[in-house]
Amino acid sequence: MKRIFDLLLALLASCILFVPIVIVAFFVKMTSKGPAVYWSDRVGIHNKIFKMPKFRTMRVDTPAVATHLLTNPQQFLTPIGSFLRKSSLDELPQLWSILKGDMSFVGPRPALFNQDDLVALRTRFGVEGIRPGLTGWAQINGRDELPIPEKVALDAEYLARQSFWFDIKILVLTFLKVLKKDGVTH
Repeated sequence: MKRIFDLLLALLASCILFVPIVIVAFFVKMTSKGPAVYWSDRVGIHNKIFKMPKFRTMRVDTPAVATHLLTNPQQFLTPIGSFLRKSSLDELPQLWSILKGDMSFVGPRPALFNQDDLVALRTRFGVEGIRPGLTGWAQINGRDELPIPEKVALDAEYLARQSFWFDIKILVLTFLKVLKKDGVTH
């Protein structure tokens, strides 16, 4: 049921957002060197690595680490990178990952391939068995501001409470958070 919901919603969103996706891709390409989309190695269900697309918000020479690990993330942002992140428009290409089956709309955010501490803790709590999501329970309860143990505790809570209606609640709360730009630190 969840996969069918993801497919239908991703197809609908892709149709509705096609023009904004093309416009964002154009502006990313026009304001910085490199491709419009960045393909990031991420940890998916059962800790399998997959390629997750995002609109590129950082310069092409940025080290491949979590943004919070950069000494000065601002120095790596493209001219429109901060806006794309605060508006969450950089996430739009992930509709592809949902259509492909690598991601769901709701689930734990996919860890970077080198976030060993996050991956290990999620594995310990059984969270690696959930398809990663565009948004999740941890996202609406702190997003970038959460330390890893709190993020994993919220991911484990999602695992225990998982249901269609809980996913709907998370999607609605995510929409409201994005409108208010809550929890975005870079």
